[in-house]
Amino acid sequence: MHVGILTLTLYLPDCHSLKEKRGRIKPIIARLRKEFNVSVVESDHQDSWQSCQLLIACAASDGIIAEKTLGQVITFYENHWPDLPLTDEKIEIIY
Repeated sequence: MHVGILTLTLYLPDCHSLKEKRGRIKPIIARLRKEFNVSVVESDHQDSWQSCQLLIACAASDGIIAEKTLGQVITFYENHWPDLPLTDEKIEIIY
């Protein structure tokens, strides 16, 4: 079994409060969980209004499959939320 971990750092330019940020992030987390059956959590920048770091994990029988799935998550995110640009992305595969 292999575990893939994707770290996405998002820029939320129009958020002016933590409540507004939470309202923008919550649907993204729910949609990624539903579409890809992955675990998603906000892992850092929790006190920052305009920045968010999501940690996305998936388990697979092969590292290539995990990496492919996480690559699809990145593409899906960029296609569905172009108004919230990614400032950083990193994929790690644990064997």
